[in-house]
Amino acid sequence: MRLNLFIYLFLRLQRCNYSFSGLRVIFARYYMLQVTHHTHLIKEWAQQLGFSYCGIARARMLDEDARRLESWLNKGMHGSMHYMEKNFELRVDPTRLVPGAKSVITLLMNYYPPEQQVTDAPRIAKYAYGEDYHEVIRPKLNDLLARIRLNIGAVEGRGFVDSAPVLERSWAQLTGAGWIGKNGNLISKQNGSFFFIATLIIDLELEYDDPFAKDFCGTCTKCIDACPTDAILPNKQVDGSKCISYFTIELKDMLIPDEMQGRFDDWMFGCDTCQDVCPWNRFSKAGSEPAFAPIPEVLNLKTQDWEALTEESFRTIFKNSPLKRSKFKGIQRNLQFLQYNGTPLPTKEEQ
Repeated sequence: MRLNLFIYLFLRLQRCNYSFSGLRVIFARYYMLQVTHHTHLIKEWAQQLGFSYCGIARARMLDEDARRLESWLNKGMHGSMHYMEKNFELRVDPTRLVPGAKSVITLLMNYYPPEQQVTDAPRIAKYAYGEDYHEVIRPKLNDLLARIRLNIGAVEGRGFVDSAPVLERSWAQLTGAGWIGKNGNLISKQNGSFFFIATLIIDLELEYDDPFAKDFCGTCTKCIDACPTDAILPNKQVDGSKCISYFTIELKDMLIPDEMQGRFDDWMFGCDTCQDVCPWNRFSKAGSEPAFAPIPEVLNLKTQDWEALTEESFRTIFKNSPLKRSKFKGIQRNLQFLQYNGTPLPTKEEQ
């Protein structure tokens, strides 16, 4: 490809008689051909690595998102997730993460499972059915960056998968992947919302996709109405300090507040209620990544099995699972909360 481009450049230079203006035009065309070629290569490699979507946006300061994030933090909706208060500038400006950044690449990977849990069991969010997505996706990001450097040149970049100060959903919308729904999730018209979002920031100029401009939630309020703890607000904000995922995963070494008793709908680790009721998820199809195939115990353990589980067994079974993030102690706390013998508060449906 490069040889063909140089031949093209040589022939064009001959026609222009090497004039300065001709040189400028030819080099500009050559540069744009390279940009197009690099973009196609990166999207092809992303598909080969198992990503279902690859979109690209120009790296820039996210002014509007910065204002929304600041307002959300000022309202205390992050609860005890104090890490959200740190690195504010990095979250809204990719050039602070990668100096000279020109492109932000969004990559999606479907995790919708082919099977669901047994009904008589504490419920686990679907993203945690298989192996830890950080450990699965991070090597793929490293592989993609390595291919870019090997085939394109000395490109600086960093890959992120829900483990650094990056506004993944905002960038996903800017790259055309979908829109951010009332439940705070990125939603695709074709695939719903059961996918992981990864981000690669590089200092290479590429062709940029159009942002996803329309919100297809419309007047639907299914997620708002179904949220067991009223964490989803009407103004497209999610109060993280009321979310079941926050209580069961992020609330480290603390007891779950008594006022939440009776409202968890048997969710032991995370919560999928707002996604399960979303009409767009009727288009969800099982993912193809083998590492996200459900761990058999996740599907088959019933309540009594979880109660009898020892710490040693937990570590063995879930050594590669996102559940290890809560540790055995956290899972035991969540189980005890679900089985609380006191008088539970009424559920939303009973109120």
